[in-house]
Amino acid sequence: MNKIYVNELKNYIDKEIIFSGFVDVVRDKKWVQFIILRDSTGKVQATVEKSVEENKNMVDLISTITRDSVIKVIGKVVKNEAVKLGGIEIIPSNIEILSLAEELPFDYNNLDGVNIDTRLDYRWLDMRNEKNTLIRQVESALTQGMREFLYKENFTEIHTPKLIGTASESGSSVFEVKYFDRLAYLAQSPQFYKQMALAGGLDKVFEVGPVFRAENSNTNRHATEFTGFDLEFAHIDSYEDVMNLEEDLLIAGLTKVKELYGDKIKELFDMDVVIPTKPFPRMDLQDLYKELHDLYNYVIPEHDIGDTNAETEKLIYKYAMEKYNSEFMFVTGYAATKRPFYHMRKEGILQGYDLIWRGTEITSGAQREHRYDELVKNAEEKGLTNDVKFYLQFFKYGCPAHGGFGIGLDRLTMLLLGLSSLKETQFLFRGPNRLEP
Repeated sequence: MNKIYVNELKNYIDKEIIFSGFVDVVRDKKWVQFIILRDSTGKVQATVEKSVEENKNMVDLISTITRDSVIKVIGKVVKNEAVKLGGIEIIPSNIEILSLAEELPFDYNNLDGVNIDTRLDYRWLDMRNEKNTLIRQVESALTQGMREFLYKENFTEIHTPKLIGTASESGSSVFEVKYFDRLAYLAQSPQFYKQMALAGGLDKVFEVGPVFRAENSNTNRHATEFTGFDLEFAHIDSYEDVMNLEEDLLIAGLTKVKELYGDKIKELFDMDVVIPTKPFPRMDLQDLYKELHDLYNYVIPEHDIGDTNAETEKLIYKYAMEKYNSEFMFVTGYAATKRPFYHMRKEGILQGYDLIWRGTEITSGAQREHRYDELVKNAEEKGLTNDVKFYLQFFKYGCPAHGGFGIGLDRLTMLLLGLSSLKETQFLFRGPNRLEP
């Protein structure tokens, strides 16, 4: 039978139902017992009168129930204006313990002072915190909104392999995996396979899947495995087309989140879901360097010239808010030496961008180089010719002009909710020092 959830109970007033959930609280008073039950949609009160003879077995049973046990209740849903939980309660006729919980190692409703790594060791308990449940729901809604938008735009969802035969992309190290009698590698992104799909005749593709980066980085916004939302589409005129599509995609995703969870996000995280308006402001990197210097006395470190860093991104956000009242800003004009070989260049100028949101880079996008001879030249320049031989084959037999980008869903969710670390955001965090649970 289908489970009835808390947010559906109003449809069952004066009806006998079966309800199951976690025990949030047991209050054993002199004349009455209250059990607060919860599921992923909310909480409901079950009330047992001790003076009723038929309730004796339930009364005895309730005295043995521990917090976070899972129980099944058969009973009638009734209105009671005195009940704070929606003015509804369940009057049980039978209670069954499905799973009796042991004493919890920490109080997940009060995480102050609980070390984040302790929380991650018991992630399944940490998840029971209302905020952490909402994080998962918000990321799901964000994905849903973006997926629905792309389906309406006639994109095809693909699923690319995560085991690959060569360490193919520059910019990040790769994880080696023993693959029978040789080495394989965990894919750093679906980039090459997205482009292969376009060379195969699919004009618009996207994928939501795991991405692996063997970076020994312990910052708040990096992980060795994360969920990427990647797309690529053909027959574009410039990287402006890619930026335009990303604007629409993010507006669709944020609109879905606001529609489903905007009020709850405000209640639990004190964050507003701001739906941006088009167009997002756009600036060349060299112009930004000048503005940041003139306004904030900031000078880009020599080793970062042609690129941005974490401090630059925070100042870009400040500048975008002050000048454009926008949480977003596209930055163009990055140095070709700072970007992958497959990004197109025109007269030496990189045809790509980064998108900064709330002080953090969330996307690197570009028009891709689709001309075989140019790709070979770029790969040679970066010393990658042998590593990307299989990839270069995709472009020998004709390939349309195309572009795309990738977004880290975990990072996007972190920024949306104003969280400080991917350790809080990801369902199960993976970093240099964590492989469990």
